[in-house]
Amino acid sequence: MTASGLPPLAGDLAEGLKRLKMAAMRQLAPELLVTAKTQRWAPEEFLRTLVEAEIAARDASNARTRMRTAAFPVAKTLAEFDVTASSIPQATFDYLASLEWIRATENVALIGPAGTGKSHILVALGVAAVEAGHRVRYFTAADLVETLYRALADNSVGRVIETLLRNDVVLVDELGFAPLDDTGTQLLVRFIAAAYERRSLGIASHWPFESWGRFLPEHTTAVSLLDRLLHHCHVVITDGDSYRMKQARARTGGGRKPN
Repeated sequence: MTASGLPPLAGDLAEGLKRLKMAAMRQLAPELLVTAKTQRWAPEEFLRTLVEAEIAARDASNARTRMRTAAFPVAKTLAEFDVTASSIPQATFDYLASLEWIRATENVALIGPAGTGKSHILVALGVAAVEAGHRVRYFTAADLVETLYRALADNSVGRVIETLLRNDVVLVDELGFAPLDDTGTQLLVRFIAAAYERRSLGIASHWPFESWGRFLPEHTTAVSLLDRLLHHCHVVITDGDSYRMKQARARTGGGRKPN
């Protein structure tokens, strides 16, 4: 008898399921065998239940792996985002949440001041994409450029970019947070050019497009980058007061000192 009081699975069956790496089947089979005999299941019903359990277990395991490799800095969901308190039209938010833009190999650019929800939406869209079965990778712009910089040392930039583009969508947050030098800019342009019409990109920046020359060293480089990024792109403007500042003021009674 097993620890649960159920008859153990026959040794050859247990070993066969182990070799086939069907852990869920191996775990559930003893209990399901008893249930199937007691309730007189048809053989097809017993087999279907085992197969469905194995598929569900593998789907859950794959989702956990995709979530881990996405490297999100925090967990955010679309349900947590208050659309009514933002400047984003409901129809636009609903389209982004549908993830159709990923299936259509389109880009999303979130542009607006600090604290207006760009990073929340970017991460939440990534989480939703992972849950829908997509492969996702999140970076800050600084981390992406640093990753490409390191690849220069052994001349593997092309290979690293191709590895990144195995994902269905790559998310790049905080673009423009710090200025880029010539090499970093060229690496970023090379990455965006490689992704063009092949993979979806999600970009978040506090700089409006006409000001990208402030963190890109050359105007022509900014034009080249924007040309590819915006060709198939949904531009979403996040406007208004900072959510973080609103919360800080609420905690301190609007920032007024007590009498």
